[in-house]
Amino acid sequence: MRRALIALVVLSALSLAPPSFALAVDEPLPDPVLEARARTIHKILRCLVCQNQSIEDSNADLARDLRHIVRERLLEGDSDAEATQYVVDRYGDWVLLRPPFKATTYALWIGPFALLAVAAAGIVVFLRRRLVIAAPKPLDEKEHERLRRVLEESEAR
Repeated sequence: MRRALIALVVLSALSLAPPSFALAVDEPLPDPVLEARARTIHKILRCLVCQNQSIEDSNADLARDLRHIVRERLLEGDSDAEATQYVVDRYGDWVLLRPPFKATTYALWIGPFALLAVAAAGIVVFLRRRLVIAAPKPLDEKEHERLRRVLEESEAR
């Protein structure tokens, strides 16, 4: 009975816990059109903490800050491109989930294919070296004589 009473007190205390323990949820913009534009931008920006998620999908504090910045820029009257460019100017092209193909991002776009080509060339060289079979050298006179004796002995048996 005492355990049940303690459990009831603990559950009551937890249910009265302040909302600061809850997960933070972004406050949407009052204008649904602006909010839709913000969410579109959120989907093309990379979370710098998670690195393979958009800021729309990430729960990281930095992603939440970036979402807030984008919403602020839209409220100030920026276009989608201007709001996106503002974030890119601060964090570089890498913040985009699909960085543009230009001189500073060649490594991002071409690097994986170059590594794959180098690996394939390495495999080809390795296999060619392994498959080279040396031609057997002919027997010398001592080996001929020994072979002849072994064959005669085996026939005699």
